[in-house]
This record gives sequence, structure tokens and C-alpha cells, in this order.
Amino acid sequence: MSEDLLYQQDGAIVTLTLNLAEQRNPISDAIIDGLVAACDRMNSDPSVRVAILTGAGSAFSAGGNVKRMAEANDERRRNPIGTTQYYKRGIQRIPLAFEKLEVPIIAAVNGPAIGAGCDLTCMCDIRIAGASARFAESFVKVGIVPGDGGAWLLQRAVGFSKAAEMAFTGDQLSAEEALACGLVSKVVPDEELMTAALALAKRIAANPPQAVRLTKRLLVEGRHSRLDTLLELSATMQALAHTTDDHREAATAFVEKRRPNFTGR
Repeated sequence: MSEDLLYQQDGAIVTLTLNLAEQRNPISDAIIDGLVAACDRMNSDPSVRVAILTGAGSAFSAGGNVKRMAEANDERRRNPIGTTQYYKRGIQRIPLAFEKLEVPIIAAVNGPAIGAGCDLTCMCDIRIAGASARFAESFVKVGIVPGDGGAWLLQRAVGFSKAAEMAFTGDQLSAEEALACGLVSKVVPDEELMTAALALAKRIAANPPQAVRLTKRLLVEGRHSRLDTLLELSATMQALAHTTDDHREAATAFVEKRRPNFTGR
């Protein structure tokens, strides 16, 4: 994995760090490849129960590299079909990989999350912000649209009206404004951000990992499924959950009034 993205595992928790601090963590090609590979790696590793995504330095992510956009402008104008493929084979791989990610992922937003950086937080299941965090769906400010799925992601986080306001104006939200509209679930002092994210990750990791992975899949499917379709899927997944050793252990521990010991089986 590239040094642009750090993959660090401590027990059941993986921390992914966007590691281009001097550039405010733009979404580089290496970060795209790294995030997709990290999702595949976590899906195939049963020891991983939860992940945290954050940025190095004072920013979460500045989003797209506007300087590179300016340099590529003539090529984009000459070859729109090529631009379509550039997005499909590039940044659009991230939301598809995150949608398939089986373990919960928490965005620990440590500073500005702008444009694609804002959308990257929306790809995560839970968002916690440091007090200095800022959010902007700012594509319109540079004359483009959210090409990374933001038009789908943002409104599912804050509702259509607020998403429209953010996308049409490109204005920034403070951490407290993001909390008020539901974009984040908690705001903490900057110096407490990773402590809070790790505490939440540990609470998730303490639960039966197979049940957590199945629950995440139901929540993801529930964003676009009909009720009857989701009920059918829920029944099937519930049948699988009932076969696990962890379910037996949870029920036995409840009856015996003791703490359960989950093994992931």
C-alpha cells in the first residue's frame, strides 16, 4: 500500500489515514487505489471488526486537486468520453468499494472536508468531527458537479433540502452546523477526536462481528430496497445469525448473568 494512505491495525480496529498532510490530503490516484485495496483487505480479514478513516495533519481532505484540474482542462474539453472513463476508473471506485465494505467505518473528521473530501465522509457509516472540522459540497465553486457520487450520498446523510443548499451554494458548514443537520453525530475538541473515535470503535468491536457485518449489509440494502424485499433478506440473514457460536454464547451469557466472550464464529 502507498504511503499516501496508511493502514494500521490494533487488535480488531483498523485505522486508515490519508497521508498527504502538506497538500491537505487531496484524493490522489494512490489514495483511490489504497482505499479500494483496504476495503478488499478488511472484507477478507475476519480479525477486523471496525475501521476508522481520518486525515494526517490539520485537514481531513481537500478533495480533488484543483491544480491538476486546471492543467488537464484542455484535454478534458477535447476528450469528454475520456473524462467519463477517467471518473469511472478513478474516484468512482471509492464509493462502490465502501458500499461493499462489510465492517463499520467511522470518519474521524479532523479538519476541513471539502468537495470530494466531504463526500468521502458521507461514504462512511458514522461521522465524528473535531471542533475545527469544516464541510463543503463545493464542486459548483469550481464549475463542476459532484462526480464521485455526492448527489446520492449527501442527501442520504442530511436530507434533500439541506443537500441541495450545500450543493447549490458550495458554502462551508462548521462542525456545529454539521451536527445540527445530522451530517455528523458528535463534535468533540480536536485533541479528543481520535480518543472519541477509538472509544466508539471499541464499543462496536465488542459485539459479535458476524452479527455486525450482517447488520451493516441490511442497513446498506435498506437505503434502496422495498420493505418486503428487505424483510426477506432479513429473514435469511437472521437464519444465518442463529447458527453462529456467538449467538449461542450471547444467549447463554444472558441467562447466566455474565459478560459474553465473542470469538467471531
